[in-house]
Amino acid sequence: MTKYLLLKHYRGAPAPVNDVPMDRWEPGEIAAHVQFMEDLASKLRASGEFLDSQALAPEGTWVRHDAPGRPPVTDGPFPETKDLIAGWMAIDVDSWDRALEVADELSSAPGAGGEPIHEWLEVRPFLEPGHDAGA
Repeated sequence: MTKYLLLKHYRGAPAPVNDVPMDRWEPGEIAAHVQFMEDLASKLRASGEFLDSQALAPEGTWVRHDAPGRPPVTDGPFPETKDLIAGWMAIDVDSWDRALEVADELSSAPGAGGEPIHEWLEVRPFLEPGHDAGA
């Protein structure tokens, strides 16, 4: 089994087919989207493939250690993760192909008008002990 992170992006990925920002969806469309996500998580939980999923709030900041007792906080000039990553699902599956199947299903979540979003998801394997990070 290999763990994968399926990243949902606000920006930085190609535009989805149903490219209507969630802040312009009707309450029922948001509820249908959340229910889809919960149903998929339940299905993956039942198969033993689900690890975690989270939606992220838009606020956040960068923190870097400078010296003992002084962790300065800065907002740039870095890309804003809070603007890029909307949330994730972590899975533990037996193959890359299965990770792609799960991402494909996740991409079909409903959005505006109840139509599938067809969003692009970033699929990243966890770095496992003994794995060559440069490979």
